[in-house]
Amino acid sequence: MTSCHSTPDAGSTAAGLLTMTPTGAYALPAAEEITAVRAVLAEAGLFPESMRVAYLGLVDPRRDGDPEAVDRRFRVFLMDTAGGRPKDVVVSATRAEVESVVELDTAVNGEMPVIDEEFEVVERVLSTHPEWLAALEKRNLEVEKVRVAPLSAGVFEYPEEKGRRVLRGLAFVQEHPEDSAWAHPVDGLVAYVDVTAGTVDQILDFGAVEIPAEHGNYTDPELTGPLRTTQKPIEITQPEGPSFTVTGGNHVEWEKWSLEVGFDAREGLVLYNVGFQDGERVRRILNRAAIAEMVVPYGDPSPVRSWQNYFDTGEYLVGQYANSLELGCDCLGEIHYMSPVVSDAFGNPRTIQNGICMHEEDWSILSKHSDLWSGINYTRRNRRLVISFFTTIGNYDYGFYWYLYLDGTIEFEAKATGVVFTSAQPSPDYPYSSEMAPGLGAPFHQHLFGARLDFALDGGPNRVLEEEAVRVPVSAENPRGNAFTRKRTLLARESEAVRDTDMAVGRAWIVQNPDSLNRLGEPVGYKLHPQGHPTLLADPSSSVAQRAAFATKALWVTRYSEDEHYPTGDFVNQHPGGAGLPAFVAQDRDIDGQEIVLWHTFGLTHYPRVEDWPIMPVDHVGFKLRPEGFFDRSPVLDVPAPAAGKHCHR
Repeated sequence: MTSCHSTPDAGSTAAGLLTMTPTGAYALPAAEEITAVRAVLAEAGLFPESMRVAYLGLVDPRRDGDPEAVDRRFRVFLMDTAGGRPKDVVVSATRAEVESVVELDTAVNGEMPVIDEEFEVVERVLSTHPEWLAALEKRNLEVEKVRVAPLSAGVFEYPEEKGRRVLRGLAFVQEHPEDSAWAHPVDGLVAYVDVTAGTVDQILDFGAVEIPAEHGNYTDPELTGPLRTTQKPIEITQPEGPSFTVTGGNHVEWEKWSLEVGFDAREGLVLYNVGFQDGERVRRILNRAAIAEMVVPYGDPSPVRSWQNYFDTGEYLVGQYANSLELGCDCLGEIHYMSPVVSDAFGNPRTIQNGICMHEEDWSILSKHSDLWSGINYTRRNRRLVISFFTTIGNYDYGFYWYLYLDGTIEFEAKATGVVFTSAQPSPDYPYSSEMAPGLGAPFHQHLFGARLDFALDGGPNRVLEEEAVRVPVSAENPRGNAFTRKRTLLARESEAVRDTDMAVGRAWIVQNPDSLNRLGEPVGYKLHPQGHPTLLADPSSSVAQRAAFATKALWVTRYSEDEHYPTGDFVNQHPGGAGLPAFVAQDRDIDGQEIVLWHTFGLTHYPRVEDWPIMPVDHVGFKLRPEGFFDRSPVLDVPAPAAGKHCHR
């Protein structure tokens, strides 16, 4: 059995296409369903030739409905390339009918997500534009060698852009087809393009800047040198197969865990109905978990780049760009792949072959003690279930990894790699970027993620407590000054639950179910452990701070509402801000003993290193959810000792 061995999708052909239409409420969308949705739209006159699908995704089942009455509903964002108003449509594939149609005013609601064909529009329109050609000629550049990155526009001091689909373009030189164009940024030049009209609004030329000449081709022997010959094979095998089972295509059970694995073109991986078996019952922990937004704000005030910020989830839809993992063996071990199906811009199903990877990993020591009195030497090994996908958004690649551990811990980890966005470096000591190679800069930036965690501890009402460490001063009660304690504060309303991290006092947040008590009479709970990295560093008055308000705080708590999906609102592209979490918490609802959602912001602040060029080693960030009085005692007492034999010699 090789390290890249994989098990095929349950209910799939070798090509990864589902052979049956799913009937479960949480089943992965099937090709037949997407085809059926398109047919319903066409029959209703909603899909003329100029119409495009900007997003199509399965609507979560209604929580207050009949659990046996499965109604597979899909939400579709329709964008008219001829300039007609876009529509937000809900279609029932089960009933083969349009449930609702909302016509949008983009000047108010924001624009539809960026679609692939608009990437080509930017480069094509500029390739014949006289002012653009003149700017390239001034720099002695051939237009055939210039690539233009089509970048979301944001909202700035351009009233004429309101209600129009605009992308901004920065140029890079590609000397030959295999050349990494990111090594040769054309600085001092930016274009603003109306992608619906196919016209150029502005070309801003701040003067020619020397283009970095050194290539960044990271597979070129000139850079790699002789490849290492010292690595011996690492083979991870499970001769008896994996410990998890997958039924119905996406229902997973592993080491007392059970859940449904979902996938969305916007969010990517979605975990549903996450529960842990405790005795004779499966205890619910989360109804839903996903990374619902991601923004990459850049910190260079140069007029060429001061507008740069990309909402990779809301504007570009990270899920639809998920990689197929079959060729590179991105996962190591006994792998089970799932091949999610998404819609293309024309409403046709597209299978992402092996887009989701699932496997288990040994994870060092679970618990250990050598007792001097009893003579018992105790060792148990840990392992975790890994559910992941990788996506490519322009120059960056992101891995989204959910981990489930034997002790009831849930962890999420984002892995950032790829190629840093580049610029010319004005001087070695320029305060807003790092010099990566001679004359080549990489602006400072952040990668900020917004997790949506729909808690349901034991299926009942939940509440949130903020926990902090407290130093106790010397007193009659504490004469030696050694004491310290903790403080827990109830966050009773949405306005009280907009919080920052404070690692100086170890601030964390505990979700409890006050109606479910452990054997000590305490409410069962789970604790969110943040990593405490900086949230959004842009000025609070900035455009990006208004649009990415979720990223200005580490925690938001809202009462669950079926209509509140994303921390930035439904339509992020060219939206001025205020949607999403600011609007949700403005209602200031009671969240004590309610069905609640935790929204957690976490991320990386990236000051690029020389070592990040020409391709960036993975950087990591994430958070943990650990049981806090959820169980009556350690939930891993039944984990057996490592078997004696090849790996454990007794």
